[in-house]
Amino acid sequence: MNTSLVIMAAGIGSRFGGGIKQLEPVGPNGEIIMDYSIHDAIKAGFNKIIFIIRKDIEDDFREVIGNRIEKICRELNVTMEYAFQALEDVPKGVSLPENRKKPWGTGQAVLSCKGLIKEPFAVINADDYYGKEAFYKIHEFLLSYTNSEPNKLCMAGFILKNTLSENGGVTRGICQVNEEDYLTNVVETHDIVKTDKGAAVNGNEIDVNSFVSMNMWGLTPEFIDILANGFVEFFQTIDGNEQKDEYLLPVLVGQLLQEDKVSVKVLKTSDEWFGVTYKEDKDYVIDSFKKLIAIGAYSENLFEDLLG
Repeated sequence: MNTSLVIMAAGIGSRFGGGIKQLEPVGPNGEIIMDYSIHDAIKAGFNKIIFIIRKDIEDDFREVIGNRIEKICRELNVTMEYAFQALEDVPKGVSLPENRKKPWGTGQAVLSCKGLIKEPFAVINADDYYGKEAFYKIHEFLLSYTNSEPNKLCMAGFILKNTLSENGGVTRGICQVNEEDYLTNVVETHDIVKTDKGAAVNGNEIDVNSFVSMNMWGLTPEFIDILANGFVEFFQTIDGNEQKDEYLLPVLVGQLLQEDKVSVKVLKTSDEWFGVTYKEDKDYVIDSFKKLIAIGAYSENLFEDLLG
């Protein structure tokens, strides 16, 4: 069965202090976080890569990663495509707010792949390192897809304490999970900060052992239509908040769960997440990859084990 990896790389990166954080080198030969995700996904069995970017970063993106990864994909018989997220891509009849500059969030990002996706697919953030285990588990789950069960979804479940930044607040989808490891609710929670006791939001301590969504989802091709319908409904509910509101995957999934329209299996992963939310995170990420290479998780020439 064909399976796609969709990489959301259209983020503006305003908290990164300038530049395009998804393209910052963190590996010994200038690799970026996406390189490691692509490596792990292909090794797990994914055979199509879709980059979601913005037109204004296309030249930089192709120069830093796109052209190189396209060559690797050709050698490995993996398809590579681009989707473009844009502010103006809204449902028919919607008027754009005059001063808004950023696109409409992760839900719109994945919706930009409409027409490109005909197979079950995984979604990840470009600037997050998820570890090898999560890719294997999601790929295995996607292989069970049948079009008679289009609403059986999954997500990689990470532990909150393993996903915090030393350098400021982060946004995480706090998950509620039942005894059968199915997601029952997900609450998009902003400005979670690391504390001496664990973690807090607005000064209120929260359980650092909670499962969180890191936007690593396993979805079906039919989910694109759900996204399209949800995007229409989104614009029917944002009156007065057109400048800041976003159409977010975790929020939509939470709504679908409450309406009993989907099931989401939580695939527990023991790998440690890390990523670049703030510019100060970069040194930690570089050191983390050095350690992974030192223990043999990756070779210094990242793709040599796949290319032979």
